[in-house]
Amino acid sequence: MLVFQQMLVLFIIMLIGYICCRVGIITEEGGKKLSAIVVNVANPAMILTASTGTGEKVQGSALALTLGVAFGMFAVLLLISYLIPIVLRVERKSAGVYRVMTIFSNLGFMGFPVVAALYGNGALIYATLFVIPYNLLIYTYGINAMKTSAQDREKLKLGKVFNIGVIACIITMTIYLLKPPIPIVVSSTVSILSNLAAPLSMMVIGASLASIDLKALFTDARLLVFMVIKQLLIPIVGALLIKQFISDQTLVGVCVIMLAMPVGSMTAMLAQQYGGDFELSTKGVALTTLLSVVTIPLVFALVM
Repeated sequence: MLVFQQMLVLFIIMLIGYICCRVGIITEEGGKKLSAIVVNVANPAMILTASTGTGEKVQGSALALTLGVAFGMFAVLLLISYLIPIVLRVERKSAGVYRVMTIFSNLGFMGFPVVAALYGNGALIYATLFVIPYNLLIYTYGINAMKTSAQDREKLKLGKVFNIGVIACIITMTIYLLKPPIPIVVSSTVSILSNLAAPLSMMVIGASLASIDLKALFTDARLLVFMVIKQLLIPIVGALLIKQFISDQTLVGVCVIMLAMPVGSMTAMLAQQYGGDFELSTKGVALTTLLSVVTIPLVFALVM
């Protein structure tokens, strides 16, 4: 019930963002500015609260285990992503989009706020470790999967991998492990800024849905089947497997959240920039985001 209540709150905020966009309060340019604030200020601040807070500390062995689980999870998702287009009989031009949608979920905009809402800011120390393999993959495999021509494919660019999110994770882990004294002014500032992350990110997502034909989303049978696989089958099976090896319920819960998140908005951005099926990726983001309000509580009810 708690999970459903939290998702319902986020959905209401998302709906407010949708309405604000429809009535002109949030413009397209305004939405981009809000996204920039979330990505570059609010989300990094929320990540940092995992190290500046006063909650129970996680041992180094647990952090190492989490990092191993994170890399293992993305390795499995990578393998599954090659099967999805085959199972769904996807056309070749759209196969890359389905692969990217399978792997890269909305960890930052939705994942972190949900983790913080359900388990507290202290649990974000687990969630930050999932950002490392995520960024390593999205700026290498993610870009290349969107491209139709092998000649266009890019090599790893460290400048993109070490973005503001990863830098915030590195700083967080350093502070968390070394435990230097943090001035109250700094910790209070970080805490206040972090409170912007959940409401602003949900409003931005809601505003982005205002340009989508919502009725058309529910007539794409292939996309609906994909949603069931990604947001129900994968997280449920994944949770049952993870619970066989991990006893820490908070870590298991964070893993389930990471797996159950909807398709990340970066999927549509990569498709637009690198020649992927932009319409499909946009529909995938919209459909999975809307239905996540139901699928995430359902997954938790079944496995947690």
